[in-house]
Amino acid sequence: MIDPLLLTDFYKTIHHMCYAPGLTKLVSYWTPRMSRKEDMNKVVMFGLQSFIKKYLIEYFNQNFFRVSKDEVIKEYKRVISRTMGSIAADTAHIEKLHDLGYLPIQIKAVPEGTRVNIKTPMIEITNTHDEFAWLVNYLETFMSCNIWQPMTSATIAYRYREIVEKYFELTVENGDVKKACGDFSMRGFSSIESAQVSSAGHLLSFTGTATISSILYLEKYYNCSIENEIVGLGTPSTEHSVMCTYGTDEPKAYKRLINEVFPSGVLSIVSDTYDYWNLIINILPILKEDILNRDGKIVIRGDSGDPVKIICGDSEAPKDTPEYKGTVELLWDIFGGEINSKGYKVLNSHIGTIYGDSITVERCEEICKCLAQKGFAVSNCTFGIGSYTYQYNTRDTFGFALKATHAVINGEEKFIFKDPKTDTGNFKKSQKGMCYVYKNGEDILYEDELTINEQEEYKDNLLEVVFKDGNLIKDFSLKEIREMLHS
Repeated sequence: MIDPLLLTDFYKTIHHMCYAPGLTKLVSYWTPRMSRKEDMNKVVMFGLQSFIKKYLIEYFNQNFFRVSKDEVIKEYKRVISRTMGSIAADTAHIEKLHDLGYLPIQIKAVPEGTRVNIKTPMIEITNTHDEFAWLVNYLETFMSCNIWQPMTSATIAYRYREIVEKYFELTVENGDVKKACGDFSMRGFSSIESAQVSSAGHLLSFTGTATISSILYLEKYYNCSIENEIVGLGTPSTEHSVMCTYGTDEPKAYKRLINEVFPSGVLSIVSDTYDYWNLIINILPILKEDILNRDGKIVIRGDSGDPVKIICGDSEAPKDTPEYKGTVELLWDIFGGEINSKGYKVLNSHIGTIYGDSITVERCEEICKCLAQKGFAVSNCTFGIGSYTYQYNTRDTFGFALKATHAVINGEEKFIFKDPKTDTGNFKKSQKGMCYVYKNGEDILYEDELTINEQEEYKDNLLEVVFKDGNLIKDFSLKEIREMLHS
């Protein structure tokens, strides 16, 4: 395993020599500085607790403090001296840290599940011993590459939840909005760990996921258990390899799957292997009684084409074609259903549809809107959200950064900040001094330019201690986070 003090950028390794003489305290804040996503002007706080448990406690203990000091120093010098030069390979500060035996760091944060306004600090980090001010921003890279992803995915998932919740309230009488969107993104991620934390962010707003390990991740780091609560749910589903093994004899394939392999419960069947519209208008009617007599739901899954047109129909297609009506209306014509108290059509409980390719926030809203306009409840369709939504992001999607704003130098408090004149859009300007974060109606805002004593006077500061001197102080559960997010 790699020494955690080597899990950083090269330039961090020499900053302990570069700080102003007499520096005994440094305070930095993690802040979403901007949004590159439409209608997403608040960011969900999520992922810090797992980072603290997994890395600041477990990883540091196993790979630094419990490793002999000679071994740690030898490896550190070997790497730094041969890549940055002998001057950069100073290790006195690292030896002192090893001798101390724990991370002399305090982290304050808003509660996980809080939606914080853009430009409001979410996390405060500082040193608890005078000799270790250098350690505060040394941890920036390590922390950043582990927490921006879960925060970003949790924020985007919340936006999907907002959209479907709006249309559920309009069109659905009895339905679980938490089942409206499933996470299909795992195969598109660059690592298992990234897929885990991203899907965990999705599971704050929904219960459906294809990423099994995200459930285990939440059990390990967020005090939950599938034994006594719904953490996440999977759905039995086929893929094209399954359907292709039957060749073009789709009636045979569907009949076996429906009656023999999964005679009860939910089964999602990918249906565009050959001719999607033919499958719906010519084959499903043959299987109608099998489906209606089955104890459970068969979900028809399209997997190619324009999702809005596949689900809702194409108004530009000839009116006598299945393309014109779309999947939901065609299923209504075959299987029927009921009209709920809100006046919207709900498909027979034995049939449904899902679309899991090329779904975006915009397309999700367009599908919901079109279904409602056609008189159908939005619960007739489930959305599969893939890696385009959850992987096609970076740290800069919400401009996350950890910036130093306060220092104690030779016993004197200093407000430190950056404010580049060449910055466009006031993007990189940081806070000054200590910060107080507070709730104002539906917003989470902040006040800065405070001294340490002035900050401590605010007893309602949402920044609360979650980690100090190697110990976890606050331990949130998944249930608490979900309630915080959706209260």
